[in-house]
Amino acid sequence: MEPQALNVFGLPLESCCTDPVTGYFRDGYCRTKQEDLGTHVVCARVTQEFLEFSKSRGNDLITPIPQWQFPGLKPGDQWCLCVTRWIEAEKAGVAPPVILEATHEKALDFTSMDTLLKYAYRTSD
Repeated sequence: MEPQALNVFGLPLESCCTDPVTGYFRDGYCRTKQEDLGTHVVCARVTQEFLEFSKSRGNDLITPIPQWQFPGLKPGDQWCLCVTRWIEAEKAGVAPPVILEATHEKALDFTSMDTLLKYAYRTSD
């Protein structure tokens, strides 16, 4: 991982999830590069409402795709989401909680820290 990978707090980016393994680079981290057209930088704990919303928008995250080693997601799984899809879900009232320590600072180019803080995942949720 490049040394400058920082989260939204300006601290070293933490892993989002390795089971299932997530991230543009499939290394568990919500990192990005120019070729990542989706900008997969938001580490979210997905909900059923979000999964259904995403599927209705043409991105089925529920159905397994074995040839891509993708098991399909279920509520409670953590996954690196495209920042624009997360914002779209937020505007629709179905944004999943965000793990801020594992959300890349690039997310702040698209949304505010105040907005992200409103959706911060808390273990007591």
